[in-house]
Amino acid sequence: MKLAGFDIGGTKCAVILGEETANGFDFLSRIEFKTEGSPETVIEKLVGLLHEEMRLHGCTAEDLKSVGISCGGPLNSKAGMILSPPNLLGWDNVPIVKLVQDALGVPTFLCNDADACALAEWTYGAGKGYEDMIFLTFGTGLGAGLILNGALYTGKSNSAGEVGHIRLAPFGPVGYGKSGSFEGFCSGAGIAQLARIRILEQLQIGRPIPYTMQDAETMTAKKLAAAAHGKEPLALEIFREAGEYLGRGLAVLADILNPECIVIGGVFMRAGQYMESAMRESLKREALSVNADLKIVPAALGEQIGDYAALTIAKYNLERTI
Repeated sequence: MKLAGFDIGGTKCAVILGEETANGFDFLSRIEFKTEGSPETVIEKLVGLLHEEMRLHGCTAEDLKSVGISCGGPLNSKAGMILSPPNLLGWDNVPIVKLVQDALGVPTFLCNDADACALAEWTYGAGKGYEDMIFLTFGTGLGAGLILNGALYTGKSNSAGEVGHIRLAPFGPVGYGKSGSFEGFCSGAGIAQLARIRILEQLQIGRPIPYTMQDAETMTAKKLAAAAHGKEPLALEIFREAGEYLGRGLAVLADILNPECIVIGGVFMRAGQYMESAMRESLKREALSVNADLKIVPAALGEQIGDYAALTIAKYNLERTI
């Protein structure tokens, strides 16, 4: 069974064509591009690239059974609408399912990226075998996917898991339109903001650091991780600070939902080693004792998690409609 997926993010998009196998998916092709232009322009490009992939693999419209769309929230998956995500400026009330379904003529399904990744990790990755699991995206933004009592939980209006807006401090990096939010401290964009703040502080008091004002303006979480890999002290301290707030946020989730496991993707997969100690200290201090030793692991699907997520949406929803 051939399936397609669109992974729409604040920084980049990907078009994935795959085939279901006994143990997961055989990924036939993948094309990535920057998320630029209007929603209509991006959707047109997604559809056009999928047509190209299908032609390359001799796949016709009859062969394609379903399309899954993974995108950051807020959104309404039941109505097939993207509803003004903070990392997708201008994507206001976009009826993406109708647009894609009309263009391709196959069943199309939309899912919050955190929910999609939660389903993928629960089915094929680090969350396999658990009845109660939380997945955190920790990418450009921060969202959570909730597997509760052995099923995906999305809430009354598909907004369950929008944890990024929880305020963890009165001031701090801005995420989800809120200073000091969980997303502000624990996302790629938030860590870049935090790095700029800390670099400027050090420069203004005259401390010698291997960064300039220009470095502060162009800093990214990826660049900071590279510096941390090289044992640069300020980079390590910034990741430790992010880890401290990650632990605080995890304590809130753990005490409310009492999961068996929390799986974290994105930045944590690549730089979690620099956050883990502070995260554990903070979690132990803030959470109930029953949650202090909660299992917290990086996503097992690695850099392919977005691809798995998009195709899992297509498979999961198609099976529920048959």
